[in-house]
Amino acid sequence: MTLPAATREKAESLRNQIRHHNYRYHALDNPEIPDVEYDRLMRELQQLEAEHPELVSVDSPTQRVGDAPISAFGTVQHELPMLSLGNAFSAEELQEFHRRVLDRLALDEQAELIYAAEPKLDGAAVSLLYVGGVLVQGATRGDGTTGEDITHNVRTIEAIPLRLLGSGYPDRLEVRGEIFMPKAGFDAYNDKARAAGEKTFVNPRNAAAGSLRQLDPKLTAERPLDMYAYSVGIADEGSLPPRHSQIVDQLQEWGIKVCPERRVVSGVQGCLKYYEKIGERRDQLSYEIDGVVFKVDSLEMQEELGFVSRAPRWAIAHKYPAQEELTTVEDVEFQVGRTGAITPVARLTPVFVGGVTVSNATLHNIDELHRKDVRVGDTVIVRRAGDVIPEVAGVILERRPRQTRQVQLPSICPVCGSHVAREEGETVARCTGGLYCSAQRAEALKHFVSRRALDIEGLGAKLIEQLVGMDRLKTPADIFRLSKGELSELERMGEKSADKLIRSIDASKTTTLARFLFALGIREVGEATAASVAAHYGRLANVLAATEVDLQSVADVGPIVAARLRAFLDEEHNLDVIRRLQDYGVEWPETDPVPVAENAPLSGKKFVITGTLPSLTRDDAKDMIQSAGGKVTGSVSSKTDYLVAGEKAGSKLNKAEKLNISILDEAALRYLLSE
Repeated sequence: MTLPAATREKAESLRNQIRHHNYRYHALDNPEIPDVEYDRLMRELQQLEAEHPELVSVDSPTQRVGDAPISAFGTVQHELPMLSLGNAFSAEELQEFHRRVLDRLALDEQAELIYAAEPKLDGAAVSLLYVGGVLVQGATRGDGTTGEDITHNVRTIEAIPLRLLGSGYPDRLEVRGEIFMPKAGFDAYNDKARAAGEKTFVNPRNAAAGSLRQLDPKLTAERPLDMYAYSVGIADEGSLPPRHSQIVDQLQEWGIKVCPERRVVSGVQGCLKYYEKIGERRDQLSYEIDGVVFKVDSLEMQEELGFVSRAPRWAIAHKYPAQEELTTVEDVEFQVGRTGAITPVARLTPVFVGGVTVSNATLHNIDELHRKDVRVGDTVIVRRAGDVIPEVAGVILERRPRQTRQVQLPSICPVCGSHVAREEGETVARCTGGLYCSAQRAEALKHFVSRRALDIEGLGAKLIEQLVGMDRLKTPADIFRLSKGELSELERMGEKSADKLIRSIDASKTTTLARFLFALGIREVGEATAASVAAHYGRLANVLAATEVDLQSVADVGPIVAARLRAFLDEEHNLDVIRRLQDYGVEWPETDPVPVAENAPLSGKKFVITGTLPSLTRDDAKDMIQSAGGKVTGSVSSKTDYLVAGEKAGSKLNKAEKLNISILDEAALRYLLSE
């Protein structure tokens, strides 16, 4: 039976009314109708959809909470990394940041530089992806590159629209923001939990993060969560205003909730006044903050300033003083991070600081430890820097007992026994164990199997962690000893999945020298450097025999990269892994050395690839460009020479056209390469 048009129109009218009132209530904090009238509209829509199930749509306001919990969190690869921010803990540090910005923009100190300012919420950073205006994915920040899929939970948060309002939004729009638990909601939730004899949350930040990691969305729906958006990631097939503050205003017009305390300020003095004003009102705000964020407002200037490491040069978080307490250092141990960094950690007599019980605190590095003269037995000031990371801020020398133990940097790795090396000019000491060190093992293995390395499809992060936890994978060579039988017995693995993974492992044995070198995960040896080294030497034996001085003759390899390459290859553990990989059949075509010439066809040219090409994948196009001496970057700027554009090229194409950058289709790229 065909549904009457009037019924469909009635349902859509109710949905639009509810979306409008959600926007007035959540985004604008200015409701037009009382709660009882809102509830009436919602009940009417629920009844209509119950009578006509074919009316139900994924973006209907009635569909926020799913029917069943999920069994595990999936992973989401961020198309653009979710970067962290540099911190300023004093007015002097903020002024130094402002000076660096002016210098890089070649502006004098009198120039009026506009910043977008807003409180730095103490919650959980998330990414929301809208396609055609409909919310299709929510993800945590994770490590900035990969997060967890929390779509089922973000849909339950009333402040997050399931469909954008108005028009003119990009076809694919990624909104980034902070999910938090307001103070009042946090207090009410804990009061209720205490009355029921249940576990309470220590602070609102943990409450927000924990709520988003519920497998059952019904539990998340019970938590009083809120969200403010603070930026945009992806914006395909559409245009955005040229200033950050205008983009945030535009998000609000599309129904996204943004912080009402955001402002536009002029110069460093404007920033300092804003910091002071928000600090005075900090206790009166309805949410917890740990500082304020300043961003250069002009997107063009942001592009020119660029990034350093994993943080933008155009933004900074100005933190408020952290809470501090006194406690005793019971011991100092050295932890090994996933990149081999050796970090001293103080084991403390537990103390309650900033809402959490702290028993461990970072000492950052051996120089910092010695500068502060921290010894076992000392009474120290422990501080939660930025209200998150506990650190030892200083020693109370007046309370130092007669017998204390000084701490020295270990000469061998406490995990694997490899040498600990510290390069001249660096504060961080590192384990040289590389592929051998179990502390670095899981992350090294994830990199080894990644798409741009050996590309072993099906061997994902969770499976690697499971196999490492079983002590089944110690080095990448162990991957090629896995059997179908043992894989099929693992959790969430059957015979078909195991068979498919074994075939993928076998296929990965045929690779290239460039991919192999990149897969080894040597610090500073990225794809382009690995390709240059492979082209220069042609054979692995030549690379192994190269001295540190020899390596510096390779394009893009300087003293630091050469030293790290040589240090890795001088470690017998790493050489043993390489030999075992070859013994298990990992191979590549070896050639005579063919250094990339200075006059290579595309030498020095910068490319950006966007959209879908007719017959080439982006990786194929990238490989072709790099092999001809060109460089491929991820964003369009005035320094870009060519944009390679396919179908659905989106905002990068628009920007390239505005900057008068040469635009190539696949045919034009092939012609350029053939020249």
